Amino acid sequence: MTMLAEQPVRLPVASGLDADLTVPSHAVGTVVFAHGSGSGRHSRRNRMVAAVLQEHHLATLLLDLLTPSEEQADLRTGHLRFDIDLLAARLEGAAAWCLDHPALAGLPIGYFGASTGGAAALVAAADRPEPIRAVVSRGGRPDLAGAALARVEAPTLLIVGGADRQVLELNRHARAQLRTEAALEIVPGATHLFEEPGALEAVARLAAEWFTAHLVAAHSEDGP
Repeated sequence: MTMLAEQPVRLPVASGLDADLTVPSHAVGTVVFAHGSGSGRHSRRNRMVAAVLQEHHLATLLLDLLTPSEEQADLRTGHLRFDIDLLAARLEGAAAWCLDHPALAGLPIGYFGASTGGAAALVAAADRPEPIRAVVSRGGRPDLAGAALARVEAPTLLIVGGADRQVLELNRHARAQLRTEAALEIVPGATHLFEEPGALEAVARLAAEWFTAHLVAAHSEDGP
């Protein structure tokens, strides 16, 4: 499979958000990554998952949801990383940018959210459902999405570590509130950061299967 090299881009969202875009040949969908608390587009975990998605002909957009000045402020206060509505609005802006990008135009979009990014992805999918065809949350906090859970239309996969007991219960409760196609996958023995041997690989496989199933189907329905 040939692939365009990762290219840095700046999205015209807020005062400008930095992102890294990779588009494989014959791409069938785009996955926009929403990082977790205190993380960004350089997240090792998200990049590992992104590499696997690219192997499945999925374009990936890893972006910083905060501007550099906001990140500096958040390091001091920690308030912006939990501003789910703000983060969701940034994701919606990123999805709109993808729809207009020449290499991505016409491709169905999915969100991959980690930790608080999982809540942001669900809120964004609920607030602007049209282009979003799938959501995957890794160790997410879907409880922070609140009432938006009931409005999510995109098929949603919640992935949680079996040893991450508190977050697992939050995800079980959130799964019951989702009214769309939804699944909860538990990675045995994994903790919140999926640092155990094979845990992150399991996340990547589950995410690839979910996005492939739903984005490929959407791409086929929409036509070339």
